[in-house]
Amino acid sequence: MSAELLHALEQLEREKGINKDILVEAIEQALISAYKRNFGSAQNVEVMIDRTTGDVRVFTHKTIVDEVTDPANELSIEQAKRFGADFEVGDIVEVEVTPRKFGRIAAQTAKQVVMQRIREAERGIIYDEFSNREEDIVSGIISRFDRKNIIIDLGRAEAILPPAEQTPGEKYNVHDRIKVYVINVKKTNKNPQIYVSRTHPGLVKRLLELEVPEIADGTVEIKNIAREAGSRTKIAIHSRNEDVDPVGACVGQKGSRIRAIVDELKGEMIDVIKWSSNPEEFIASSLSPAKVVQVDLDEDAKVARVIVPDFQLSLAIGKEGQNARLAAKLTGWKIDIKSESQLRSQIEYELFHPEAVSDDEDEEDYEPEDIHEEDYESEEDTESAADGDEAIDEAEEPEETIDAAEDADDENQ
Repeated sequence: MSAELLHALEQLEREKGINKDILVEAIEQALISAYKRNFGSAQNVEVMIDRTTGDVRVFTHKTIVDEVTDPANELSIEQAKRFGADFEVGDIVEVEVTPRKFGRIAAQTAKQVVMQRIREAERGIIYDEFSNREEDIVSGIISRFDRKNIIIDLGRAEAILPPAEQTPGEKYNVHDRIKVYVINVKKTNKNPQIYVSRTHPGLVKRLLELEVPEIADGTVEIKNIAREAGSRTKIAIHSRNEDVDPVGACVGQKGSRIRAIVDELKGEMIDVIKWSSNPEEFIASSLSPAKVVQVDLDEDAKVARVIVPDFQLSLAIGKEGQNARLAAKLTGWKIDIKSESQLRSQIEYELFHPEAVSDDEDEEDYEPEDIHEEDYESEEDTESAADGDEAIDEAEEPEETIDAAEDADDENQ
């Protein structure tokens, strides 16, 4: 052992980020085991490495007694006088017992132990780094496929993108750079397991914070996000500053900010909704890009009955009920949607059949609650009504959304 050892440890510290003192302590512990193994000692020994020269010294602690019965752990008062005149019976004396050839033997014996400690220290650093980044996004490169899992190289570690967290319809290729959301970091006996997601709503939130300075500095607040990954996302936002338009801030000039997020999400449509403390206004906005004529609330059942123009019905419902379903998730209300003509038909029916119950209504009347239970119940017990024959065509829906975004941009300007 010499100064070369310390130089090597300093190099490891620079390359791997492991504190030199941690490595020195690991070596000292390893050398204690090596001493006991090679010299058949069960003594209470201590190994000290000089932080300047790298010299290794081994010490044992012996108790001063009147009569020595265990020479390995006891010392007579006469022997103790060689280390100092002030020692008395019962004192502990530190005695150096460094063997002549201990350096070489100990280094070889302790090598595996030291390497193990280095690996443990590296794993601890990686775990601490990424556990602090839970609920944040990281960027990496797709390195390989492990069955249905996708392994992403994050530089110092690898992350696992499970099938359930992969966006439906999104194509993944080796060497593609990708942004992912860290959902969980688990400590294991080997390297930490980092689980990431491309479907989590938090991914959209973090992307918005990166693209929109007003969100990053807290001027604009994200109230809620409802997402169906790979298809559509609705975001409710609120401005803490009356002079700042939250929708315009998120959309950006000519939609530049929101388009950057859409590109990262491979074309996923994003609706930016202005949050309101008034439930009627918030629910009406949540059905964007459709225009709402009237909203009636049932506070007890937390059901919102929404009336839209006839030509807006399919837009309000969305393809396979998606727009209404996301609006229900975003607001936390059950949403029943009717067109103006359906409302008139219902009113006329009730006028001419006052004794009739709802179960006996004409089959042509729009019955949102019947459809809710079968097709459109959300995970948060929010429901939305959709008429399959009136579902909007995929090619029409993006145009409406882009028009809405451009209108918001024009108003902001």
